[in-house]
Amino acid sequence: MNAKALALLLATLLLSGCDDKADEEKGFAGLADDASSYAQVTPGTPLMFPRDHGAHNDFRIEWWYVTANLKDADGQSFGVQWTLFRNALPRSGAASQDNHGWNNRNLWMGHAAVTSADEHYAAERYARGGVGQAGVTLAPLTAWIDDWALASHASVENPLTDMQLQARGPQFGYTLRLTSSKPLVLQGQNGFSQKSDQGQASYYYSQPFFQAEGSLEIDGKTYRVSGPAWLDREWSSQPLTENQTGWDWFSLHLAGGADVMLYRMRQKDGEPYLTGTWINADGSTEPLAAHDIELVAQDTTQVEGRDMPTQWSVRIPRKGVDVSVEALNPYAWMNLQIPYWEGPVKVSGSQQGEGYLEMTGY
Repeated sequence: MNAKALALLLATLLLSGCDDKADEEKGFAGLADDASSYAQVTPGTPLMFPRDHGAHNDFRIEWWYVTANLKDADGQSFGVQWTLFRNALPRSGAASQDNHGWNNRNLWMGHAAVTSADEHYAAERYARGGVGQAGVTLAPLTAWIDDWALASHASVENPLTDMQLQARGPQFGYTLRLTSSKPLVLQGQNGFSQKSDQGQASYYYSQPFFQAEGSLEIDGKTYRVSGPAWLDREWSSQPLTENQTGWDWFSLHLAGGADVMLYRMRQKDGEPYLTGTWINADGSTEPLAAHDIELVAQDTTQVEGRDMPTQWSVRIPRKGVDVSVEALNPYAWMNLQIPYWEGPVKVSGSQQGEGYLEMTGY
């Protein structure tokens, strides 16, 4: 999961020109608000490609999200994040069927960030749909907002085999080539990813096997970098309950070749909703239920007045995993319109590795 929906709620208010006070939000970031005017996520719906690489305009929220764990020739570690968010305004009768120009229902927002052990920089951009400033095309697959872009250089049928990623902020920039010959991964039950015991869900798939290579700039200095990267694609209309307050999301690359996705949806009352996916090196997957996972915060860091858990114990006993997951930079705070924590992590213990952690709602 990501802070995408939270930031998109703000984008809705800023970009739609709404002057009235919004109705009280239900659940975290309003993601439990009524979604009857949008398409619904249902189990058993097959994902279809290349179609589902593109936008799903009948759903309320959606994102194209990339993280990368990178090193330069001297072994110095960096993290990169790039996300394009789409949010659809509610339908309001027959006029809403006109999706051209300023009648377009989509609002777009981009987040980009870089992290080193000593620095963390983030930037964001906003756009209305229908005016050529942001969007997603399928032939070729390109997701963009202004000059930030995730663009395929491969065939329309297999666009994720070769992509280019680029973004720039006031103190950073990057251009990376992302390549993979391995299959994408359907999260949850064949792409149906449940978020609560009440049945809220999203459609969710990943490409965790990207290898990234390119250049990264921080504070005017350029580095040649390479390392593993991870793409997440998710869309829904009402993924959370009123009781859910935020989430802790992990994507881990283990040295043995396997990858792991875990998320913990925190609740006002009751135990968190915990689930995940074990991804074998060949791309085959095994679901991880709550009883398979032990996820415990071990240490916190004071960040912008919040106690952020920046070191975790992660155990998956049936896989022999007993590791510590620790932030490369504990102060990887996304100081944007709606702030949250997101940054690269180091894995040590029964296995070595690296990955990314996102924490919202603290």
